[in-house]
Amino acid sequence: MFLDKAHSVRKPNKRLRKIFRVIYFVVSLAKKVIANGKNTQFLPRFSCGPSYVAIDFQAIDDVDDKHRHVCLFDIDQKALSEMVREKNFNSLCQYGGVKEVATILETNMNVGITAKESDIKYRIDVFGSNTYEKPPAKSFLSFVFEAFKDTTIIILLVCAVFSLGFGIKQHGPTEGWYDGGSIIVAVILVVVVSAISNFKQSRQFDKLSDESSNLMKVGVVRKGHRQPISIFEVVVGDIVCLKIGDQVPADGLFLDGHSLKVDESSMTGESDYVEVNETDNPFLLSGTMVTDGYGHMLVTSVGMNTAWGVMMSSISRDSDEQTPLQARLNKLTSYIGKVGLLVAFLVLVVLLIRYFTGNTEDKHGNREFNYGKTKANDVMNAVVRIVAAAVTIVVVAIPEGLPLAVTLTLAYSMKRMMVENSMVRKLSACETMGSATTICTDKTGTLTLNQMKVTEFWLGKEVMTDKASLKIAPNVLEMLHEGVGLNTTGEVYRQLSTSIPEISGSPTESAILSWVVFDLAMDIDELKQGHKILQVEAFNSEKKRSGVLTRMDGKKIHAHWKGAAEMILSMCSNYYTKNGNNIPMNDEERTQFEMIIKDMAAKCLRCIAFGYKEVTDESVEVSRKIEETGLTLLGLVGLKDPSRPGVRAAVQACRDAGVDVKMITGDNIFTAKAIAIESGIVKPNEDLNNAVVEGVTFRNYSDEERMEKINTIRVMARSSPSDKLLMVKCLKRKGHVVAVTGDGTNDAPALKEADIGLSMGIQGTEVAKQSSDIVILDDNFTSVVTVLKWGRCVYNNIQKFIQFQLTVNVAALVINFVAAISSGEVPLTAVQLLWVNLIMDTLGALALATEQPTNDLMTKQPVGRTEPLITKIMWRNLIAQALYQITVLLILEFKGSTIFGVNKNVKDTLVFNSFVLCQVFNEFTARKMEEKNIFKGIVKNKLFLGIIGMTVVLQVVMVEFLKKFADTERLNWGQWVACIVIAAMSWPIGWLVKFIPVSSKQFLSLPTQ
Repeated sequence: MFLDKAHSVRKPNKRLRKIFRVIYFVVSLAKKVIANGKNTQFLPRFSCGPSYVAIDFQAIDDVDDKHRHVCLFDIDQKALSEMVREKNFNSLCQYGGVKEVATILETNMNVGITAKESDIKYRIDVFGSNTYEKPPAKSFLSFVFEAFKDTTIIILLVCAVFSLGFGIKQHGPTEGWYDGGSIIVAVILVVVVSAISNFKQSRQFDKLSDESSNLMKVGVVRKGHRQPISIFEVVVGDIVCLKIGDQVPADGLFLDGHSLKVDESSMTGESDYVEVNETDNPFLLSGTMVTDGYGHMLVTSVGMNTAWGVMMSSISRDSDEQTPLQARLNKLTSYIGKVGLLVAFLVLVVLLIRYFTGNTEDKHGNREFNYGKTKANDVMNAVVRIVAAAVTIVVVAIPEGLPLAVTLTLAYSMKRMMVENSMVRKLSACETMGSATTICTDKTGTLTLNQMKVTEFWLGKEVMTDKASLKIAPNVLEMLHEGVGLNTTGEVYRQLSTSIPEISGSPTESAILSWVVFDLAMDIDELKQGHKILQVEAFNSEKKRSGVLTRMDGKKIHAHWKGAAEMILSMCSNYYTKNGNNIPMNDEERTQFEMIIKDMAAKCLRCIAFGYKEVTDESVEVSRKIEETGLTLLGLVGLKDPSRPGVRAAVQACRDAGVDVKMITGDNIFTAKAIAIESGIVKPNEDLNNAVVEGVTFRNYSDEERMEKINTIRVMARSSPSDKLLMVKCLKRKGHVVAVTGDGTNDAPALKEADIGLSMGIQGTEVAKQSSDIVILDDNFTSVVTVLKWGRCVYNNIQKFIQFQLTVNVAALVINFVAAISSGEVPLTAVQLLWVNLIMDTLGALALATEQPTNDLMTKQPVGRTEPLITKIMWRNLIAQALYQITVLLILEFKGSTIFGVNKNVKDTLVFNSFVLCQVFNEFTARKMEEKNIFKGIVKNKLFLGIIGMTVVLQVVMVEFLKKFADTERLNWGQWVACIVIAAMSWPIGWLVKFIPVSSKQFLSLPTQ
């Protein structure tokens, strides 16, 4: 049974191998007996290398004739992991090299591992999964504890405890607990509701974070073909395909590739790029980024066994990220809290003076304090009650619901944006996007579908039609096969089960490979067998071309270049005709080729050229330098990438919203113009000389010229990543809030510099995604507009809640202050004020923070970088509502008993009930700050209606059934109708106020920055 796992020994000899073979035979017979007559055989399998001998067994089930491994391999995972992490080349040699490690790990270097679920599961069981252990998330009790740490809550609880003690001592346990006990219950209710809300939002953020992490994809080779999988699904033995911009998903060893360089700064802190090769540094560490070249990697360690896993285990899940808006709101909260603290202190002083001067009365109309006659317990009880009332005013005055509103609206928006193909990586991006004034967008894949197809092919000055391979001279066809099949990062897989090859790679590479395979009849396997690649220059956004140096079996060395047509053309001095003639290129013919390129670009085609040169100097093989001059033009291809449906409408929506859209592309100026006109970025009658510029021209402008022309530029063609970065910097200096889309590694600086970086989820490299704030999952510009709409919605919802909460703050402070000075008591008890606090903070935030975006948001101008949170419109609305509430409630406070003919207790209940209902009706008004129809779209927000309904039901319970707890009296139908009518007047007042014309600019400057 000990042979259920394979065993390894070093330095095997022939005698030892014979012993193992005998053991195989004996064990196989034993296994067959153990099978108890089942038609199953366990066949031993033997493999060995210079430094190991491995034994394993295969189970062969005659019923379904399916092979499965009973055991795979036995290798010291810890030693293997340490070898890669420490880059110990000597240890690798002891294993027998990379190929022997692949053999031990049961990996075929050509086809990868099997994709059977049993094989994958076994590898996970043996080596672990590619996931990282994280500290446990905060528990619900921790949120409760944090809520209890609030200073005002602690003071309230202390006051409640004293009140509870004095009450029980004075009135006995049956009646004496109501005052203090009700405050304790109310405080606990507020704390628990707040903790539940924060706990649920924390869980939601964690869930969104896990979902976003799971979207990170990597290409692996399994069962002979390349497939994208989540990085968390990578297992030991996988062959991972790496290209520029990818993040290495696990620790591993270099198998093959060219010019592969990685940025290990995340692991070592050094900014130098490290070259990875099979001779002296085949080690790849997880978390590093590929900066140049491409290659394949054998995964040797995953998850916690990797270098990155050790680092990840120490990173806390808890995020202390505070968005700019939350920081501004915290300052606003602090400002208002100081005002509330001042009011509370004045109320405390006034109440204490009035009490000790004998100017206050109890519920029966008797003087509360009489010097020398009032008992000490009664004095202490009264003082505690007064202090509790003052502290409760502070609780109500401090709008702690503002940061909560931001959290709620961000969490809700993030969840909805994920459904609409936008994954938010940084919370601040949600709110900042609402202020965007300019969007700098890529062309390929964002404005277009990124579904490339070769539609034109020019050989010499002649366009080739169908069955081009039959019309082209063999020598030219051979060079075209070399120029495409060897100078590519794409791959062609031919499976035995089908005759149709499977082509993978970037859309451009796939399109060109498909064209040469199907139209020019290229056999990729035969081509690679007859050539050796000496050097590779990988494509990047700076060079806009890629090159390869190859040597044929016949010792001929060829240099091939492929890339932007005008750049390759400038490197050529000859060209081929379809008959195979190599003709020198004169100036007139060069101009003709330039016209061909221009005409293809005018048709919105991406033009790619191929050039080659036969190198006779064999010293080139030693220097591995790819010739860049004196090339022969092999041909020109035009690739069609259709515009995305709806992109023109999306661009127009941005224009209507006051957001300028600029296209920054690496394509030539003619293609850029055609796409820009087609997508609506540039109008056909617009002055194209000012609207369209090339990158080299833009960078050569003086600083004054750039700042002068930056607003009129709509398109920048043939741009480099540095040009894109320069554009972003200039726009920000001009005062714009800039959003930038990008998908390449070289876009990272611009994505970081922008106020909002938007990377592409499909074609975007991992470097671009890590540098961005939001990932557009479908690479669609329409989704960028959706992000813009949601960003404005977030900002708008928070402004709604600010307007709603400040109305309550102003009304509560003024009412309590005036009543305390005039009558010596506050109309709202501590429990009632805590209930109001619960309504406006947690429930109010939840109701107003979940409003969905409307098309009206896209008809307004962006708020920009310096627009204040509280605008004239908001001040107009909240002042009108607050003045109405103050007026009505003070009338009820001083004349309510006379108007309704009721006693003091009922009058206080009317004040409390009217105040709460005013907030309920004001929530409807706050939904629409400018729209006169406050009910527009209300049926779409079921949560809002549900919260309003729940608030009303709970208020009825408070008034009618919790007399002792809430210090209320039951109201009759007439009194209820009166309270509702008083509160409902908020609606016509809100409607009339909106006829007062004001701009949305700043009215009163509060410290919001």
